[in-house]
Amino acid sequence: MALQEGDVFGRYELVSWLGRGGMAETWRAQLVGDAGVTKPVLIKKVLPEFANDEAFTSMFISEARISATLSHGNVAQVFDFGRVDSEYFLAMEFVDGQPLHRVLKRAVRSELGGLPIPVAVFVAMEMCRGLHYAHTRTDSSGRALGIVHRDISPDNVLIGYEGQVKIVDFGIAKAQLLRGFKTAPGVVKGKYLYFSPEQARGEEVDARTDVWATGVVLYELLCGKLPVEGPPQVVMMRVASGEVPSPSVLRPDLPEALSRIVRKALHPERDQRFESSHAFAEALAGFLYSNPPGVSSLSVAHLLRMLFRDDLLAQGRELPVPASFQEELRSWSEDAPAPERPSPPPRARLNTGRLPPPESRIEEVEAPAALAPPSSRKWALGLSTTGLAIGASCFWLLTSTPPPPEPPEPL
Repeated sequence: MALQEGDVFGRYELVSWLGRGGMAETWRAQLVGDAGVTKPVLIKKVLPEFANDEAFTSMFISEARISATLSHGNVAQVFDFGRVDSEYFLAMEFVDGQPLHRVLKRAVRSELGGLPIPVAVFVAMEMCRGLHYAHTRTDSSGRALGIVHRDISPDNVLIGYEGQVKIVDFGIAKAQLLRGFKTAPGVVKGKYLYFSPEQARGEEVDARTDVWATGVVLYELLCGKLPVEGPPQVVMMRVASGEVPSPSVLRPDLPEALSRIVRKALHPERDQRFESSHAFAEALAGFLYSNPPGVSSLSVAHLLRMLFRDDLLAQGRELPVPASFQEELRSWSEDAPAPERPSPPPRARLNTGRLPPPESRIEEVEAPAALAPPSSRKWALGLSTTGLAIGASCFWLLTSTPPPPEPPEPL
């Protein structure tokens, strides 16, 4: 019998159905405790048709046990794992916000034209923090668990209305991808677009595969377009051979320092990438905080509330955005600094015929002081006209119920 809103599912009361995908259906629910105390959660229930898939079930259980040990501010926590009527489920932290792919789409459609550079960098930096925590987890004996997400993409990142950046589906991506490859070799509903070169070649992966995928996400946030697009065989062939254009090709106004960081994260040879997500995060932080204006989680919260204001109002919610945030928006949207004016070529001294021209002396004309570039760097906002296409959509989504007219992608 199909579950309905208000049904009791184990220790949980189902509040609203969020969607169904190739592997699971997702519900917003609440844990009801004594004295009427409730805790909002998100229930991900594995579809019954997978109950007899022993390989999948075994891997799902193994990975779910690992994911339940993760506790970090940038990782959506798993609170519970079990089985109800022979169907496995996860009870996860409910993040009140939007998946990153919807945030990007909404920003592109807004008057902003895209995500501001500092916001994109901040989100990627927070993703790296959560990834590094997971990558370095050890068991009780101090042995590395070797956790790799393997499925980083914008729909596996949630942005909360309080400015949180949360990675979801840690621990079950491996089982998900196993099932995807079984049913459609080489194609996991668009996930191949974020595969690292070693992943595309079918090699063993490590934490640097997540560095690559985070780099692809940052590239997409900055340029509004994936670095490589097309059918699976074309994309994975180009990725495996390192045919990834620099982000500055699609967005010429991108600061060169940031472009270098993205290129390093997307180096085809994993030994040439950032050695860890921590190193990637530190590079992003160095860029972000040395180039005013800065950004914080509160800035992200205000931007999200502004972008989804109508959706929130439709739900009877009005989250405050201070008037001062408009000034912050203006500081992000000012033009990027013009490139430094090169010094004019040296001008040879005129030979009047009275004296032989000096062989080594030249007269240089300095640029007037008024032409010197401003000392403070300003951020570029808007995307270049070639970078407004959104990358292929993905199928694994954990989020709150989105209001129409943009229903969430099925889970």
